[in-house]
Parts: sequence; C-alpha cells; structure tokens
Amino acid sequence: MSKTTERLKCGIITENPTFVQMLGMCPTMAVTTSAINGIGMGLTTTVILILSNMMISALRKVIPDKVRIPAYIVIVASFVTIVQFLLQGFVPSLYASLGIYIPLIVVNCIILGRAESYASKNNVWLSMFDGIGMGLGFTVGLTAIGIFRELFGNGTIFGFSLMPKSYEPLTILILAPGAFFVLAALTAIQNKVRIEKAKKEGASIITCEKEGNCSTCTNTLCGGKAFTAESIKREKEEK
Repeated sequence: MSKTTERLKCGIITENPTFVQMLGMCPTMAVTTSAINGIGMGLTTTVILILSNMMISALRKVIPDKVRIPAYIVIVASFVTIVQFLLQGFVPSLYASLGIYIPLIVVNCIILGRAESYASKNNVWLSMFDGIGMGLGFTVGLTAIGIFRELFGNGTIFGFSLMPKSYEPLTILILAPGAFFVLAALTAIQNKVRIEKAKKEGASIITCEKEGNCSTCTNTLCGGKAFTAESIKREKEEK
C-alpha cells in the first residue's frame, strides 16, 4: 500500500476523526440535524483542511518553532475567511444553515491537530492526501449522523420523503440529545466491527489500563482509544 493510499485509508476508516478519534464534536453535534448540513460542513472543513495542510507543509521549515501554533491559526483563519465568503456568495442557504460554525472551523481540533502532528513534519504531497483522507472521514461521519437523524427524526433524506405517511417521526433525534444518541449508536457499531475484524485477524487488543482517564495515562500512542498491537507498531515506525 502506497503512503498516499494509506493516508486516505487512515483518515476515512482506521483513524476516522468522528467515530475513532472523537474530534470536532462541536460541529458534529450541532449541524447534523440534516444530511445536507452534515455533508456541507464536512466538505467545507475538507477544503480548508487540504489547503491549510499544504500551506503549513510548504512553510514548515520557515515557521519558527516558538510561534508555530499562532502561525497555524493565522493560516487556517485566512482560508476559513475565503471559504466563508465563497459560501455566502454562492451557497447562501448552506451558509445560513451552518451559521457561526463556519468561522469556528478556525479552532477545529482536527485541522490544528493534523497541522501539528502531520503537515509540519511531512512534504506537501503527503500532507495534501492526509487532509483529503481526514476531511473525507469527517464528511462521512457527519453525513452518516445527519442521515440517521433526518430519516428517523423527520422521515426524509436530503429533503426527500422516504417514510410512509403513517410513520411518526422521533422528534428527539433532530433535537440536541438526538445527536448524542445517534453518535453513540454509530460509534458502538463501528467499534463492534473493528473488534470482530481484529479478532479474525488474530490481533491482540490493547485495552485501556486507566479506564478512560487519559489525564493519568502515560501511553501517548493510544490517543484516547484502544489500539491493536499492529497499529501501535506501525505508529512507532512512522515516528
């Protein structure tokens, strides 16, 4: 598997920012009342993630280490402003739906996290694919949550009615608590699939010794989730 393909797979499946790393929860919870909002926020974040990764990678040897975080924020904020104006001018309905969560992309932990952990240490080409993979993974996560919430909470998907007229929508799913219910259900499903797959492959699962209390844990490779032995070995090799 090439490095570019690996970055795509990691972003979409292995290290999905929504269901695996649990990053960017603020927009995930807030805007996924419909599938169109989910895919809109996901693609908007993807564009900014790709551009910021490429720019930070290109300037990684120029940006002083002591001011790297402020420099990253300035770069990300510049791209967010450009994308915000484009959405406002060409897709005003989506711009109105996403509202304040567009400028808040500046401090999205997915973007700053990839800038610090990957783009600042790798070339522009690989950083671009890392941005594409993570962005698409975030888009898939938000869209999946939006589809479930819209379908069962309103009886539609992308505005098209799919449920019979006799169906009584579960209104709670399009309210704030519904986002937590759907995220928990989808995360549990993907965890079940990953664990079963790991068992079939004969991989040993490394469980959390601190029972989720990451503040007292010294295992920096975990990132807040249980890893397989193979994934920890791969991460050590990358470092």
